[in-house]
Amino acid sequence: MRLCGSLKFEDQLEQTHGGTVTSSDSTGQVEAEPDPTGGGEPDPSGEPLLELRKLSKHFGPVQALTDIDLKVYSGRVTALVGDNGAGKSVTLKTIAGIHPPDGGQIYWEGQPVHIRTPRDSASLGIETVYQDLALCNNLDIVQNMFLGRERTRRVLMDENAMETAAGQTLSSLSVTTVQSVRQVVASLSGGQRQAVAVAKAVMWNSKLVIMDEPTAALGVAQTAMVLALTRRLAERGLGVIFVSHNFNDVFEVADQIAVLYLGRLVASIPAAHLDRQMVVDLVTTGTTTRDVPGQIRPNGA
Repeated sequence: MRLCGSLKFEDQLEQTHGGTVTSSDSTGQVEAEPDPTGGGEPDPSGEPLLELRKLSKHFGPVQALTDIDLKVYSGRVTALVGDNGAGKSVTLKTIAGIHPPDGGQIYWEGQPVHIRTPRDSASLGIETVYQDLALCNNLDIVQNMFLGRERTRRVLMDENAMETAAGQTLSSLSVTTVQSVRQVVASLSGGQRQAVAVAKAVMWNSKLVIMDEPTAALGVAQTAMVLALTRRLAERGLGVIFVSHNFNDVFEVADQIAVLYLGRLVASIPAAHLDRQMVVDLVTTGTTTRDVPGQIRPNGA
């Protein structure tokens, strides 16, 4: 296999730094075999898949996150919105193991866990699709999907098994526009690249997929493709955190909308109870004068 000429920092970190997940049923660093069909059914008990309690993070004197309380459920799309500098990226990277929290607690399937590295996050079943996708343009689809997790048979890579698993995963997500799983990623459109990045995320027994600005810089048709893919993930029982500045996209896919303002979570409300103007109010001022049911906190509380 060719070496990637543009391996991203997060991938390098995950491959070179181990970690241990602290929970009552932790299995350490053993990686699961890829699951071509993705996750399971939504949890009928109503227990959150992921819960953040009083999560805080600072960088020197800058307080990036303050007492974040957030619940994410299986089979639902939770949109995370906020202005630039509101704390969206820090929240995502804290869940993904890039920035360990300075305070608070993370719960996974009801159990307290400590996520210190990207490997910790991946071992729980959390996969992140970053805005830059972290794909290697000089590699084909199969090579990208198994990068760093290649399957071997005796001493050689099992190319046939990887190709079959990649094709099954794309097919299960109804990705039909890709001509061949041996296409070089550089030849794909923006929407196709996003689909490959998502497929790469869901094939490793993932339970939660974090999507960071997945429709940024995409055309209308490609955006519709990615939004449909997002809904399919939730319909298959996976939890999804969807970050976007585009409120049209947010209302298209979200079941729940969580709003960050200056590092604080000021609202977490079912999308059906909101309209775009309410979200604009919350994003820009941290509060709204409209009558909105759900979890709303006074600005700065």
